[in-house]
Parts: sequence; C-alpha cells; structure tokens
Amino acid sequence: MKILNLYSGIGGNRKLWGDEHEITAVEYIPEIARIYGDFFPKDKVVVADAHQYLLEHYKEFDFIWSSPPCPSHSRVRKATEHQNAPIFPDMKLYEEILFLQGYFKGKWVVENVISWYAPLIPPNKVADHFFWTNFIVRDFSGGGRNHAGKFKDLQITKGLDISMYKGVDKIKLLRNCVEPELGKYILDLAINPINLQKSIF
Repeated sequence: MKILNLYSGIGGNRKLWGDEHEITAVEYIPEIARIYGDFFPKDKVVVADAHQYLLEHYKEFDFIWSSPPCPSHSRVRKATEHQNAPIFPDMKLYEEILFLQGYFKGKWVVENVISWYAPLIPPNKVADHFFWTNFIVRDFSGGGRNHAGKFKDLQITKGLDISMYKGVDKIKLLRNCVEPELGKYILDLAINPINLQKSIF
C-alpha cells in the first residue's frame, strides 16, 4: 500500500509496519524528521505542514494515518492549567476527521489523546488513545502508554533508542509516540479487518 503518515514524529506508530509498504512521513520539525529518517531510511520523509500536505496529496495514498498535535485536547494539560495558560482546542483535529470522512476513498485513522471535553465526533477509545477510523476497531490488550515513565522506561516501552540525539526534548518525543504494537494492530485491521479480528476475539 501507499501510506501517508502525518505528524510522524519519530515513528512510534510506524515502527512495526515493516518495509513492504511505500510510506511517506510528514513532520514539521527538521530535527525530528531527521531522527525518523534514521530509523526508517526506506521511507520518504517530507518536512512540511502535515495539515496542508493532507489537503494537497490525499489522493495519492491508499491508507492515511494522522496524529495531530494533542496538547490543546489533553486532560493532563487541562489539569495543570495553573502552570499553563488556557488555549483554544485546536480544531485541525476535527477538520481532518471531517475531510477524510468526506473526501478520502481509502482507509484512514486519526489518533489523539483522550480529551478533557466530550469529543465533538465520537471516537473509539483504544489503549488510552482516541481513534477515529472508517473501519472497525476494537480494544487492544497490548499494554498502556507508560506516559509518566522516566526516559529509560519510555525508551523500553516505545522500543526506540534516541539517547544519542541532541537538541530535542527526548521525553516529549517518546511520550508523543503511539506504542508500536498498537500502530501495527491498527494498520493490520485496516488491511485485513475480518481475519485479524477473528484471530484475536
């Protein structure tokens, strides 16, 4: 398949996808895009605004994964509002869900944190994430996010060693990663939903 991996970060969701697909990753921050490229040298890595890239290139792909920025939706940030000034929830999340629902003919998934407000479009809750998809997703028993873990623990949970990199917030990068096993599970459901769900449930 031709896969578009938007807001790719360092590629937690992509780690177990293998190399049989043609994958394009879009990441806005060059230093983070470089780390992704080191981990996945066969992927095409584009440094660009993922939201705009989706609008301009969606027809080129069979499967689209999007993980828009989550801080404005996060329960953790809301709970620490004494440390963080209030911000508007970023509506690009819902713009992309509606856009994909209305225009994209392939399989798609939008991932985000469990929000501090009731979601405007009902999602599936899977392993401490919200997922909006156009295919059936059931719960996943592969473990949680370990979101509050220390650096070494997060590296183990995510299976990505970024200890040698400098000039980036390593804890934040790892916390933003979707667990690789969950990323593979979601992709496998998109490719072959009936057989996978029969084998698991």
